[in-house]
Amino acid sequence: MDKLGTTRELPPDILHPFSPFGRVNPYPAYGWLLVNAPVYPDKLTGLWLVTSHGGCSAALRDPRFSAAQGQRLRVRDEALPASMLTTDPPDHARLRRPGSLLLGPAALTAQMPLIEAEIDRLISGLDPTAEADAVRDIGEPLAVAVLSRILEIEPPQRAAFAVFAKRVAVNLDPLAGARAGAAGRQAVTELTRWLEPHVAAVAAASPGSPLARLAADPRLTRQEMLGILSLVVIGGFAPLAEFTGNALGRLLSPSGHLGDLGLAEAARAETAADELLRLDGPIPFIARVATGDIELEDGTLPAGARVLAVLAAANRDPRVFADPEEADLARAPNPHLAFGAGPHFCLAAPMIRRVCALTLSRLAGRFPHLHATGPALRWAPAMLPRKLTAFGVRLT
Repeated sequence: MDKLGTTRELPPDILHPFSPFGRVNPYPAYGWLLVNAPVYPDKLTGLWLVTSHGGCSAALRDPRFSAAQGQRLRVRDEALPASMLTTDPPDHARLRRPGSLLLGPAALTAQMPLIEAEIDRLISGLDPTAEADAVRDIGEPLAVAVLSRILEIEPPQRAAFAVFAKRVAVNLDPLAGARAGAAGRQAVTELTRWLEPHVAAVAAASPGSPLARLAADPRLTRQEMLGILSLVVIGGFAPLAEFTGNALGRLLSPSGHLGDLGLAEAARAETAADELLRLDGPIPFIARVATGDIELEDGTLPAGARVLAVLAAANRDPRVFADPEEADLARAPNPHLAFGAGPHFCLAAPMIRRVCALTLSRLAGRFPHLHATGPALRWAPAMLPRKLTAFGVRLT
């Protein structure tokens, strides 16, 4: 709804971004909304779509937007466990601080040498003579190795952990159907049962480790502690695995060699990672509910409005990003919202950014002729995470 109180509808020649075919390429719809209706009451979903960078930033930072109520927009009817994702202040801060024991700056600094070793081990194990899939053979093993290091899971248990991590990923999608929701609930239950004795064993063997300190944190109930660990897996595995594939797809399509991009230099790889997150971040939107009438830069939201802050559109806002559809791997500054903003800024964001940059840098240094084997990108018709169906690469 614009400043005059009128609403313009998506034209019939533009697919709705959440329709089955629109999900594959939602950007024509996002582009139209950015220009014509940055605050859009969507009749199809009953949600308000906020697409501008300023509007999304406000929705993520303004305490009048409730994250706890936003989680209730999920189409499933089960109660979500209390976590930093599903709560508002002050509970949000109480649950977020212990999570920093695993994913905060100090924890990441301490873990990075071990994570680097995991990345080098993975890349050294790739078969240079065979075609590989960017997600299945690089992204997923990378995510399993990194999360296993953070959760102190030893190699003999990692195959079992990988199964759980893949199965719980469906819980990322708030609009997944009833069958997927039931499978997701069951997967989280099984993951929690598997994690509980693992945490107890780590706490007994290494009482000073980050995981043991989290388990002993007096601010948390046992269920809250397990909920944080489940959230680390749900919010860490698929975004890291899929973004690795998305990044390689963007860099190597339609043609090119990884070594041509100068990403072997770590600083350039980190700057490039931000641009790749802006364009193809795995989390395209975040849900909130307006707890009162809220005036945004492009329109007004009424109290009770169910809001989607469409990060994938905000990251292409031409008022903030010059040539927003173009990949500028040296873009700086780059105020993208791929990890959200404000109090709920993704706790795993520094880890995902650094791990992806380091992986690209190591791949470019080890396999400068890494190139795509397919003719074009094929995006999955998924709401969340944004991901490729497959992306074949050859290392040499």
